[in-house]
Amino acid sequence: MLILFGFLFGGVITGYLLRRWRVTWIGKVTMALIWLLLFLLGVEVGCNRELIRSLPTLGVEAALVAVVCALGSCLAAMLLWRWARRSERRREADAQAETGGQEAVNGPSAVSEEDGAKARKGALKDSLIIIAFFVAGILLGVSGILPVDLSQTGVAMYALYALILSVGFSVGNNPDIIGGFKRLNPRLALLPLMTILGTLAASALLGLLLPHRTVPETMAVGSGFAYYSLSSVLITEYIGAGLGTVALISNICREFLTLVLAPLLVRWFGPLAPISCGGATTMDVTLPTIIQASGEKYTVLSMFHGFVVDFSVPFLVTFFCSL
Repeated sequence: MLILFGFLFGGVITGYLLRRWRVTWIGKVTMALIWLLLFLLGVEVGCNRELIRSLPTLGVEAALVAVVCALGSCLAAMLLWRWARRSERRREADAQAETGGQEAVNGPSAVSEEDGAKARKGALKDSLIIIAFFVAGILLGVSGILPVDLSQTGVAMYALYALILSVGFSVGNNPDIIGGFKRLNPRLALLPLMTILGTLAASALLGLLLPHRTVPETMAVGSGFAYYSLSSVLITEYIGAGLGTVALISNICREFLTLVLAPLLVRWFGPLAPISCGGATTMDVTLPTIIQASGEKYTVLSMFHGFVVDFSVPFLVTFFCSL
């Protein structure tokens, strides 16, 4: 665990020291490492015959975890929104007074339906690519043609270290994040905490209800916060491929729910709900959809939320895996 945190903070510090030079290719490196890790996870699943036979059951379990965790985070976001609504109304009134009411003319969001649809298609395409690598790994593992057991070579752990390092570097190398954070409403800045608490409370309750899972196991899965690549690999390394597969499918489902149901979440739980449901993805993948559903004024909050929740994933997942 300490080694992982060392790579994470090492990446953040290195990225911060090199912040004058935007390293744009680090995103491609991160994505390639994600593909590699999920391919290796698929291979490990494919080599386990018993796990293959239980995949339908694991899929249903994963979907249940995703829905329950998303619901818990949305309820927590609704409570925060009701508490912060008065402050938000004052800020909106001040903003409209300064801009002459222009925001009221333009509407809550400058993101068009066409742009939102393109963003959803792009995000779903990325998810399908991820699934394709996972399935390819399963097929290779089932085929039995591998001369060595990749799970015993340490390749996955080295790739995981590289992924953690690149994630930390990308955070430290982005100078726009800190500047945007300073403009946040102090009450709304509590949204990442509410997302974490709501998700963990819901996953803990589910752990009490599922007879074949412990509370730490369901909380470890929930702690992925839609960051399916990192969380699934961490859980696989610490607990096993079975729970790692549940984490992968569950967190993909949570991202999918955010992309598809964002307008309904706003209607049912308030404008903070899609951000909370999106978990760690609100800084990138689900951001356009959230802006379209909740409004452009929540862009900075969504990025801040994604940054904090994203950063919490390796800490929380490894913590619950170690219990």
